[in-house]
Amino acid sequence: MAEEDERAARLLDAQAKAVELFGEIERRGLIAAGRGERAVSDTIRELANEMFGVRKFWHKRIVRAGPNTLHPYRVNPPDRLIAEDDIVFCDFGPIFADWEADFGRTFVIGDDPVKHRLRDDLPRIWDGGRRCFEQRPGITGEQLCAEVRRLIAEAGWEHGAPYAGHLVGEFPHERINGDDIEFYIAPGSDQPMRRPDRAGRRCHWILEIHVIDRARGFGGFHEELLDLGHAPA
Repeated sequence: MAEEDERAARLLDAQAKAVELFGEIERRGLIAAGRGERAVSDTIRELANEMFGVRKFWHKRIVRAGPNTLHPYRVNPPDRLIAEDDIVFCDFGPIFADWEADFGRTFVIGDDPVKHRLRDDLPRIWDGGRRCFEQRPGITGEQLCAEVRRLIAEAGWEHGAPYAGHLVGEFPHERINGDDIEFYIAPGSDQPMRRPDRAGRRCHWILEIHVIDRARGFGGFHEELLDLGHAPA
């Protein structure tokens, strides 16, 4: 139990640092019209190193704006300049002292009411997914993914990804790829999410929400730890 408590504390500390990093991104106004996605990503990488000595990210750093926000994680769209009245999301997986964080938020530049509604719906949908997880002790990844998709459709959006989250832990956590569907919150993931991993340790999960408005050509993203703590929106 002491070991599991320590693992949970380390993951929560990693997420707290990610929250602090994202707060500093906003305070410094790093996401701004006229800047390229890759340039913003590189600046955030340097900021993470400046603030916490972070030199490694366990997955690719993502900054996407405008129509690029429609693409799921595995797609690599061309670099794009952030435009006036744009929507932008960031998805980063920094490693803090060998512990993984995975954190994503959406930003709106300008006053477009639909983009603001999409951004504001993201944490509400995420909270709905978390409530479902909390209320169903034996829930599987497939069942939670279905509930996330239902919540997204109920809010009037479309799900933009093939899954709704994944395992997280010590770096590197269990290798996740298309052949290991049980490590995802996804169709076909039919094991209870509350279970030990292959090393006998408790599984911890990231819940990620990617919603899109295909007709208008943009989307948004929101992610954080599902089963431990809860970061501010």
